Amino acid sequence: MSGRREKEWPRPGHCRIVTIANQKGGVGKTTSSVNLAASLAMHGAQVLVVDLDPQGNASTALGVEHHAEIPSIYDVLIEDMAMADIVVPAPEIPNLFCAPATLNLAGAEIELVSKVARESRLRRALDAYETEKFDYVLIDCPPSLGLLTVNALVGGDELLIPIQCEYYALEGLGQLIRTVDLVKAHLNPRLNVSTILLTMYDARTRLAAQVAEDVRNHFGEVVLNTVIPRSVRVSEAPSYGQSVMTYDPGSSGALAYSEAASEMARMGAAK
Repeated sequence: MSGRREKEWPRPGHCRIVTIANQKGGVGKTTSSVNLAASLAMHGAQVLVVDLDPQGNASTALGVEHHAEIPSIYDVLIEDMAMADIVVPAPEIPNLFCAPATLNLAGAEIELVSKVARESRLRRALDAYETEKFDYVLIDCPPSLGLLTVNALVGGDELLIPIQCEYYALEGLGQLIRTVDLVKAHLNPRLNVSTILLTMYDARTRLAAQVAEDVRNHFGEVVLNTVIPRSVRVSEAPSYGQSVMTYDPGSSGALAYSEAASEMARMGAAK
């Protein structure tokens, strides 16, 4: 793996807290969170992945234990546990850390309703944590616009939206953008859509090219030039408790995520 780490990419001047959200399921949120995080860590950045999805797929892909007895992001949001007490290193990749999710998180949407400042509990936990020792904090969201996702939007400074290059790709995005605007107006004025990542691109179809063109026309320069192709290796990697970056570094999916992460790093350094 050390051979894959060419030179270090530019590092941001301060910690970038990036929420990765799209209420549509199956667009590559978790896959993107894990593989972008792994790529950035392999090129010298200190990276924390916060798993806010009750399914805990990001924790699985990073090889981090997340059964019911493990202290998790649920304990931070509901029991006021400190982030420092739950963050663990990912075993496969140096510089990469994870705040795991357990199935307990499935009930958090309901339990948060009665909590004081329920929308900003993650932000409060991150503010109390030494986030400045990281270059990036990537927050992986569930496929919904419930309180967990709202906590992620309030907790982040940037929003990365993965969009799959398929029919109906732009459907529902309006709802997400409206939610972002509401969060900006009332809860987190710092939030901005900084990155759009096109995923599941099938170069054999005219539809994929059309969707990519529509997204670029609509969102402009925040759309990364790199597109993530459909890749069996990307799908297989989590079942081995790995990101595709370590599972098959030479695969098209790994190379594309590495290129996308490099773009992200350079865009951030240029700002």
